[in-house]
Amino acid sequence: MKTRDKILKKSLTLFNEQGERKVSTNHIAAALSMSPGNLYYHFRNKDEIIFELFSRYEAETLNMLMAPEDRHLTYADKLGYFEGILDNMWEYRFLHRDLEHLLGDNPSLQERYQHFGRQVMAQGQRIYQRLAESGLVDADAETVEALILNIWVITTSWISFLHTSGIFGHSGTISRDLLKRGIYQIIQLEAPYLRGEAREKLPEMKARYHDLAKH
Repeated sequence: MKTRDKILKKSLTLFNEQGERKVSTNHIAAALSMSPGNLYYHFRNKDEIIFELFSRYEAETLNMLMAPEDRHLTYADKLGYFEGILDNMWEYRFLHRDLEHLLGDNPSLQERYQHFGRQVMAQGQRIYQRLAESGLVDADAETVEALILNIWVITTSWISFLHTSGIFGHSGTISRDLLKRGIYQIIQLEAPYLRGEAREKLPEMKARYHDLAKH
């Protein structure tokens, strides 16, 4: 693995475990048994590391939310989108936890993130339009637009909510199971509009993501 990739991998681990604000470039260098000068050769400051990690998150998310144009979407596709959202929330959880702080300190990142948000919501609307064409969703364009906006709010704020609310009685450590409960909230939002196989398998879908936070 190249040194640059090692720095990004270790930074992501430390940011996720400790929170971005508690991790400095010196901490990252020390964790890699590397001199700060060697780290600065690859990244001039922590903002550059964060921007590169966000770029990877952005690319993975947009790629995951692509809808195939050569066939109808299926229930399996629908489940795959939820699992993809969950994977990215977990893999880059520091971004969601510290988002307001990160954007406030980095205007370039803020501009990039806002563009990313518009792309995600456009692709999300396209997915639900395709699900409607497949007979899995019944909702007009206005409803789909509102649904996607609400899903975006939950997805981007869920980790911050977990850290601040204490609603599930956890000790402050965010687990993957706690993130699954966020997917359950999204399922509840879309439930009234599901049809066909998606409606038939709604109890199964709810069970997949519900009550895991209590374990």
